[in-house]
Amino acid sequence: MPIDWAPFIDLVRRYQRFLLTTHVRPDGDGIGSMLALGDVLGQMGKEVRQVIASFFPPRYRFLDPDQRIEIFAKPGDAWRATDVVIVLDTGTWNQLGDFGPFLQGLAVPKVVIDHHETQDDLGALRLVDTSAEATGRLAFQGIRALGQPLGQKAANALLVALAMDTGWFRHANTHAATFFLAGDLVQAGAQPTPAHDQLFENNSLPRLKLLGLVLDRLQVIDAGRVAYSEIRVADYAATGATPPDTEDLVNYTLSVAGVKVGLLFMEQLKGGVKVSFRSRSKVDVARLAERFGGGGHRQASGATVPASLPETRTRILDAVTAALLTD
Repeated sequence: MPIDWAPFIDLVRRYQRFLLTTHVRPDGDGIGSMLALGDVLGQMGKEVRQVIASFFPPRYRFLDPDQRIEIFAKPGDAWRATDVVIVLDTGTWNQLGDFGPFLQGLAVPKVVIDHHETQDDLGALRLVDTSAEATGRLAFQGIRALGQPLGQKAANALLVALAMDTGWFRHANTHAATFFLAGDLVQAGAQPTPAHDQLFENNSLPRLKLLGLVLDRLQVIDAGRVAYSEIRVADYAATGATPPDTEDLVNYTLSVAGVKVGLLFMEQLKGGVKVSFRSRSKVDVARLAERFGGGGHRQASGATVPASLPETRTRILDAVTAALLTD
């Protein structure tokens, strides 16, 4: 459904200080969308700060070499002097981490720009389109609605947003309009080849060692329809990897022939288990993830379960195999 950008344009015109954020464990879509919109607001003469309540993934440092994105620390007093908060690529409290309570206490206008199906009431103006393949598309639309030109840095950030949420234009959410948008971004100065090299041909040795553990632990059940693997807390010290190095590793579970649902279980440093879900079947993993306090998209979602790895694994696998009975 097309978004009415008029309320957003009105907010931008009326206010001066903007605070932008995205979800914890940010990916290319969240970071790229935030950086692009921040650049454009800055060129309009607005005061812009950008923050995440999470570790910044080294994989995306090339998009932010000047480290404009700050790391949030509670109680957040350093970021209270703002007129508007814009949340990109999520609309749920549990994806905001420590920033969530801070946001709840801010008596300023709030905006959510997102494409995920799972949404909470953040008390914000919702600019949500679940048919969009990436929040990057919505950030692009918002920039166009503001009547602003797209510089090379912003175009490159949006290309990364678009490309990463479509699996570099190979996932089922890729359609003809995706390539037209990519073409517009390249015309504006985005550079696909250097971006691809940075993202996929620039792995650290620790990330590759962590991938080796994931592949070694790969299991297939339910007559080959479900594949899963796991990452344990001790693996980070053993390999030298960090939690952001887990991004995309779940996709290897779907690369097994015949698999309909892929899962990656990741023990968290502070307790609990993060579960990444992927589906190439009729199984709606967003609905499954919501049962465990998470959410996302029909074919890609996640949840964090406050339980041990063995308990979480059993509960999730039981739910997935039950869902596949009706597939």
